[in-house]
Amino acid sequence: MSLPQSSPEPGVHPGLHPNLHRLAEHTVGRAIENGLTVATAESLTAGMVAAVLADTPGASAMLQGGVVAYANSVKADVLGVSRDLLGAVGSVDGQVAAAMAAGARAACGADVGVSTTGVAGPEPHDGKAVGTVHIGLATPAGTTSFEYLFAGSRQEIRALACGAALERLLESVTAISYRG
Repeated sequence: MSLPQSSPEPGVHPGLHPNLHRLAEHTVGRAIENGLTVATAESLTAGMVAAVLADTPGASAMLQGGVVAYANSVKADVLGVSRDLLGAVGSVDGQVAAAMAAGARAACGADVGVSTTGVAGPEPHDGKAVGTVHIGLATPAGTTSFEYLFAGSRQEIRALACGAALERLLESVTAISYRG
């Protein structure tokens, strides 16, 4: 079964589910409302999270920047992820995701960092199954990560990871505020 084809809304990346843009709108609005800035560190999604946020009018008031860290050398050299950690657990790991988010937050001077790392396929990577995804978050209160197992094509897994990152980011910017 295929979905009917329609022309994308202005400013919307074709091929991405419209719910990603709705999530981004809510996230941008809440971050601005709460006086928060955001930075991204993306491996699996290769800039998709930042791009979807930037599609939203007003994003410049909250999106500081982002790092596409596909290679482990970029994770280590730019984001400050420990080479020992990468060597021990590989790039698809919750601790790595949390460290990537913290690195993005520090590099961009943001209040909140969000990261994505995972395996989109078609083959497993570093002993991790296709569809394994970790979303990292870094806030003034500390870092954490969330693990997911998605099914679908490479493109679907990447889009699902983007959605999960936006959902976790929305939860985060909703929970903290610098406006009293």
